[in-house]
Amino acid sequence: MSFRDNLQYLRAQRNFTQERLAMLLGVSRQAISKWESGKAYPEMDKLLMMCDLFGCTLDDLVLGDVRVPRSGADAEPARTDGVASTSTGIMAADAVTGPSNDPATDRPSVLGAPTNLSAGQRAIAVALPEDLAGYDAHVNSFAWKIAAGVAAIIAGVAIGVLFDGKGTVSGLLVRSEFLTFVCTMIGVIVGLALLIPAGMAHAEFMRRHPFIEDFYTDDDRSRRAKELAVGVVAGIGLILIGVSVTVYGEEVLGIEEGWPASVMLLCVAAGVFCFIYFGIRYGMMNIDAYNHEAESDRKEREREAQGGDLYDKVTGLVCGIIMLIATVVGLWVLFAGGPIDGDGGERWMSGNGLFWLAWPIGGILCGVATCIIQIFRSFHDHER
Repeated sequence: MSFRDNLQYLRAQRNFTQERLAMLLGVSRQAISKWESGKAYPEMDKLLMMCDLFGCTLDDLVLGDVRVPRSGADAEPARTDGVASTSTGIMAADAVTGPSNDPATDRPSVLGAPTNLSAGQRAIAVALPEDLAGYDAHVNSFAWKIAAGVAAIIAGVAIGVLFDGKGTVSGLLVRSEFLTFVCTMIGVIVGLALLIPAGMAHAEFMRRHPFIEDFYTDDDRSRRAKELAVGVVAGIGLILIGVSVTVYGEEVLGIEEGWPASVMLLCVAAGVFCFIYFGIRYGMMNIDAYNHEAESDRKEREREAQGGDLYDKVTGLVCGIIMLIATVVGLWVLFAGGPIDGDGGERWMSGNGLFWLAWPIGGILCGVATCIIQIFRSFHDHER
C-alpha cells in the first residue's frame, strides 16, 4: 500500500474526519486532502506525529501495509474500534465511574448516545469534538490581555489627570506636568507590554493551528451570550457612574478638573475592559470565522514564501505605471503650465499651480486598480 492508502485506512479506522486529523496535526484540511490524493507529501515532523497518533512505525506508514505491520512486532497496533484512544479512555472511565459532578466538564462524551448504553456500546460511539488545541484557554488569555492593555492606557491617563488640574484631591497632590507625563507614559508602556505579546501569541497560535474543530455546544454559546450581556450592562453602568461623579464635582463642588475627571476616566477604563473582554470571548466562539482567517493567513504566507503570486506582481506593475504617468503629468503641468493669475495668492487654482493634483489622482487610481485585481484573485482562489 502507498502512503496515501495507509493514511486513508488509518483515518477511517479511527473514524477521523479530515478536519479533525488536520486539527490534531496542526495543518489545514486542504493539506490532508492533498496527502490522501497524492498531490503533496507531509514533512518528517508530521509523519512522526502520525506514527505516534496511529500507533504505527514510520516504515509501515510510508512503505508498508498498516493492515499487516511488518516492522516493530511489539509496536502497538492501530486501533480498529473507530474512536481515538484518548476519547475511548475517557468514555470508558465515564461508563465505569459515572458522569462528573463538575459543571464545567459535565457534557455528554458521545453524540446522541443514551446514558443507559453499555461500556462497549459507548466505546464505539462517535465522540464529540474536544478542545484538543487549547483554543478556549487561548481565547481567555488573549481577551484578558487585550482588555487589560487598553484599560491600562486609559488608567495611566486618569492617574496623570490628578496632577494636572485645580481639583487635586484637597491639595494633597502637587500639580506637575512632569508627573502627568510620567503617569501617562507608564500606562502606555504597561498597555503595550500586554497588547503586543498578546497579538504575537495569537498570530503564532493561528500559525500552529490553522484549523480548529468547532467544539462549543449550544449551552456554551448561551452562557457566553449571557456573560456578554452582563459585561455590557456593567460597562455602561461604570461609565455612567464616572459621568455622575464628574457632574457632581462640577455642579456641587465647583471642580471642573482634577480628581472628578480622573475618577471618570478610571470608570471608563473599567467599562472598556468589560466591553472588550466579554466581547472577544463571545466573538471568538465563531470557529468558522477563525478557520477562514487562519486559512487566508496561511495562503498569504505561502505567497510570500514563493515571492508573491501573479496577482501581486500585476498589482505592483499597474500601480507603478500609474504613479509613473502621474509623475510625468505633474512635472509637465509644473514646468509647461499656463501663467499664474494675480500675485500668487490664488496659485493653486490655475496654471502650473495644479501640478500637485497628479499624485493624489494617481493614488486614487492605484487604490481602484488594487481593489479590482483583488476581486479577480478572490474569484480565482475560490475556484481553486
